[in-house]
Order: sequence, then C-alpha cells, then structure tokens
Amino acid sequence: MRGDIQSCGYRICWGAPWNPENGSPMKVRHTILSTLFVTWIVSFLDRMALPVALPYVADDLHLSPLALGFVLTAFHGGYALSQIPGGLLADRFGVRRVATLAMLWWSVFTAITGSVGSLVQMMVVRFLFGLGEGLFPACAFKTVAVWFPKKERATANAIQLASNPLGAALSPLIVVWIMSTWGWRAVFHTLFFVGIIISFLFWKMVRDDPSKDSRLSSTELSEIEGDVTADLDAASGNVSITDALRTPNVVKYFTIAFFFGIANWGFMTWLPTYLVKARGFSMVEMGVAASLPFFAGSLGALSAGWASDNLFATRRRVPVIGAIIVAPILMFASMTAQSTALLVICQTLTGFFLLFFHASFWAFPMNTIPKKMMGIAGGFINMAAQIAAFVSPLLIGFVVDQSNGNYNYVFGVLISALLMVLMMALILPRQTGENTLAATH
Repeated sequence: MRGDIQSCGYRICWGAPWNPENGSPMKVRHTILSTLFVTWIVSFLDRMALPVALPYVADDLHLSPLALGFVLTAFHGGYALSQIPGGLLADRFGVRRVATLAMLWWSVFTAITGSVGSLVQMMVVRFLFGLGEGLFPACAFKTVAVWFPKKERATANAIQLASNPLGAALSPLIVVWIMSTWGWRAVFHTLFFVGIIISFLFWKMVRDDPSKDSRLSSTELSEIEGDVTADLDAASGNVSITDALRTPNVVKYFTIAFFFGIANWGFMTWLPTYLVKARGFSMVEMGVAASLPFFAGSLGALSAGWASDNLFATRRRVPVIGAIIVAPILMFASMTAQSTALLVICQTLTGFFLLFFHASFWAFPMNTIPKKMMGIAGGFINMAAQIAAFVSPLLIGFVVDQSNGNYNYVFGVLISALLMVLMMALILPRQTGENTLAATH
C-alpha cells in the first residue's frame, strides 16, 4: 500500500519517487530504466565471474584448455536456446513475473557453480545457468518498448546496453577481491545473494502495464502512450523469415554480427586466462588489467551512440569502418607488446573500439530495416551473435589446446574474424534510411 507523509513542505511517497505532480524527483519510467541498468550489471557480473576465475577453476578441477572451451560454450548454448522462449513467456505472462523468476533461476545455478566437482557437472550447471540468463534480454527490451515513447527508446536502449560492459568491467575487480581471500568457490556463493536481492528489487520496481501503475502521473502516462497508435501502424503487416532473408542488407548484417561475435566473445572470455597463463599476471594484476577493456568498452558504446547521431548522421559508415580498422591493429599490438604497460594500454583501447564498433553498427539495422520487419530481422541478426558466442569459446579452447598454449594463434583467429567484418563493412549501405532497404528488394 502506498502512503503519503507531508510535513514542512516535503512530501514522501512510498512506492514512487517525488516530483511536483505525483510526488517523484524523477519520472517512473526513469526509475524503471535504472532498475534495468542495475539488473543488467548483475547479469554480466554473474556471467563473467567464471571467465575471470577460469585459470583457477582449471587448476582445481584439472581441466584442459579444450575442456574450458566446453565449459564456456555450455553457458552460451543455454543462453541461445532460451532467447525466443523468453520473448514468448514475457508476452504470455508479463515481464515482471518472467524476469523475476529468471533472476531467481540463474542465481540458484550461480550458487551451484561454486559447488561442482567435475567437468560434466560444471557443463550441466552452466548450461542451466545460461537458460535462466537467456530469458532476461527479451524482458528488458520489452520493458523499454512498453514504458518509453518512441522518441526516447533509442536513448533508453543505449543506456541499458552500456551497463553490459560496465558489469563485465566490475566482474574482475569483485571476483578477484573475493577469490583472493576465500577462493573461487566463494565467488559464486556470494553472487547468489546479490541475485536474490536484485530479483526482489525488480519485482518491487517494475510493472507490466503503465496504465495500471498507480505511481504514474497522468502527464507521464500521456507521454508514454502518445505514439502507441503510430507504432502499431508502422509495425502492422505479416512478415516472415523469408522476407528478411530476401533482403541483401539483412544477410550482410547477419554475417557481420557473426564474425564480430567470434572476435568479441573470444576476447572477452579468454582475456583473464591469457593474462595469467601466457603473460604471468598475478591474480590481482589480472583483475585490474581484465577490467579496463570493459570500462573502456562502456565509454566506447556511449561515445558511438553520440557520434553516430550527431557527427556522422549521414555518413554512418565512417565510425563503423574506422573502428573496425583500428581494433585488429590494436589486437596485433597486444600480441607483440613486450612491456606490461603497452599490453594493458593496447587491450584497453581494443575494448573501447570493439564496443564503439558494435554500437555504431546497430545504427544500420535500426535505420535501414522497415519497422514492420525489425522484430524478425533484428532477431535473425542477433541469432548470428548468439551462434558466434556459442562457437567462439570452444574454437579458442581448441586452438590453445592444439598449439600447446601458444596464444599467438588465438590472436590470429580473432584478427582474421575482424578482417572479415571489415570486408563486409566496406559494402554497407551509404545511406541509412528505409528507402535504402526498399531498393534492395
């Protein structure tokens, strides 16, 4: 129940922050976006905990590089499988229920991760953990679509997605701090409690239907619902996967997303192990060095959104091609760096430009695919990234295993994938408008 306290000109509302009309200092939708932001951080903190702890898990469970690849891939298998069910369940039962249950589910399997004793157990647990995490993205994007007017959705999505590399950046720092004192198993037992707290926060703060939320002012509700009719008209029409496949640009985007995913996920998941095994970093040194590329990546994503809309609105290929030229050069510099300082600088900048590219690239699908096709086409493009996320850790593990721990071959794979992305980026459409796509039919 919501209660009000008024005294000395101050008004406090339980269940909603204060503003002049309904008692809140910020709009309800911004509170919900903040909740999504924090939830995404916890999601990435949980999923990146194992890659950070991987070299020590390998020593404890006596796992080969190839076995580690299977462990990392198991998560992405579960994650990819639950993407579509997550959307269907959110539509059927509501975001609030599905997302909260997903958080509780993945938090339980986060805790169980800290208790496994064999490769098979680890693979099963990480697969089930991935199933839970995979339900959340559809819930998050649906929440933004429901709670934000069209003119604010791109910004809202950019803000919530900036939390992804930020969560990945915090993971090495937090994981190493816990691991250095209590061991790697304690990391996952501790994160369980964080997940439980965030699930209750989400249940408390998020609602499925703005029109039924008592915290909402009439002004804010009209802002949210003002362009619903326009959106429905734009999205009307039957579209099949065949329609998406017949569009050359969508196939280009799928290919770019796949090869970029190979490089990006390979870099993200194997960086901590590389620093410890190949470069001899201590646990604390690894924690700091592995976090920097993700902090830089968060800045890169935000910078790309601003640059794409304000500096290159009519030349969106410029930031895309520029970033994907610089990233492999920095990877090569990392591979050949003789000093620790140069290595860390190059890898930090690599993180910046990888995420700068990623955010810049998604401006193309958003601006060249007709709205009525964006759902299925966007899902098809994102599927490429999920396939890459599944393949990449296993591929890298195989390369490390077959090369007897020579990570130069790993960098060769990652750089080759980025060069494939560059080749495809060079043939991206010069104009980013729906007429561009129509011309390709």
